[in-house]
Amino acid sequence: MKVGDNVLISPDLTHQTDWVKGKVIDVEQNQFVGVVISAETSDGDIFFGYEDLFKAAEVCMH
Repeated sequence: MKVGDNVLISPDLTHQTDWVKGKVIDVEQNQFVGVVISAETSDGDIFFGYEDLFKAAEVCMH
């Protein structure tokens, strides 16, 4: 993942019932826990956590 990628944010972070769409705003290589992703939702909320709490949003190429 890189800055600007569209992602889905895990309910484990958002406390919602479903994955939430967001955009990656930072990717950090943390020496203790590995890759940490920060993503912002369309309403301005920012979530960060382990890379496995985010997944790439599918982009329709039609």
